[in-house]
Amino acid sequence: MRPRSVHVVLFAAAAAALSASPIAQPPAALTVHEWGTFTSVAGPDGQAMPWIPQGGASDLPCFVERDRLQLKGFLRGTVRMETPVLYFYAPRPVDVSVGVAFPQGILTEWYPRATVTRSLTSNGTIRWPFVSVTPGASDAWPREHGASHYYAARETGADPVRVGTQAEKFLFYRGVGQFQPPVAAIAQPDGGAAVRSVAGEPLGDVILFENRRGAMTFTAHRLSSAAAQLARPDLEDESGAPLEDLKRILVRHGLFEAEAQAMVNTWKDSWFEEGARLLYIVPPASVDAILPLQISPSPSGVVRVFVGRIELVTPATRRDVNAAIASGDRAVLAKYGRFLEPIAGRDRLLASPVAMSLATESETAAALSCR
Repeated sequence: MRPRSVHVVLFAAAAAALSASPIAQPPAALTVHEWGTFTSVAGPDGQAMPWIPQGGASDLPCFVERDRLQLKGFLRGTVRMETPVLYFYAPRPVDVSVGVAFPQGILTEWYPRATVTRSLTSNGTIRWPFVSVTPGASDAWPREHGASHYYAARETGADPVRVGTQAEKFLFYRGVGQFQPPVAAIAQPDGGAAVRSVAGEPLGDVILFENRRGAMTFTAHRLSSAAAQLARPDLEDESGAPLEDLKRILVRHGLFEAEAQAMVNTWKDSWFEEGARLLYIVPPASVDAILPLQISPSPSGVVRVFVGRIELVTPATRRDVNAAIASGDRAVLAKYGRFLEPIAGRDRLLASPVAMSLATESETAAALSCR
């Protein structure tokens, strides 16, 4: 691991570059809200396992800019930083500069156009030197044929932004990280989870969710302790997906209602797919440490709400995947998508023609997305 001082120096340099931008007018009571997701796969010891976070075809429209030097189907990491979006609210037009550092990761996709530091594994930065926040603007935003998770994030009351000739409802970026999340979870033999805060802080809001062959159930908890044993949700309960619970949690942590709804709409298909997982709110201090944010001039208020998603390789998940590998059940294996390799293990996939075919197709689709 690189010394912490290196990260500090790198971000200080990025911050200095931002502060040198020739933007002088006051922020006009500017408010900034951000949401995003950190996705990881828990190993037997609760630590995030290395995997290929970008496996599968891209769910982003092709106008979104990408690092063409990265072979996305082969880029390994411990965390997929998914769809952070920055919303801006101002009573009148204002220009700002925005920068995000990612000391333990790299940036892989973004929009509008930005200045991005490219590297192989870490010390990524992204900078928008001139962002025009334009309340009431009626610019047409880009849209392509076909469904995408990307568009749901526009359904808020945020003010449009413009970078050069590119207009959007937010600033967007994604990346791949090489760090351990602030919450660890170990799948238990009974299908539950042992959860703990790495820093020893209260866990706060967590949801344990399971989808087993279409039967969905969950339990929601507000935990004041730094560790907890969560029982497996009762599949016979079939409580469905926790859409409203998640929305209430996001609002309680500072998002506007429309922002919370946009986040749930963006990720409801992915968060509630086949398997078991823990959802939690990343502590704000952890968000700021993982992704230092610099906005100049400084807004009057900034709210950052990130959801942590930990995939749990429970006995039921392992049993279903192993049975599907043994029988060559392509449909079952396909449900696990990009998580198939960390669940089954590379050696098991190599021994199964059907599983290896799926994995190869996923990696090829990822590598060829929007090329």
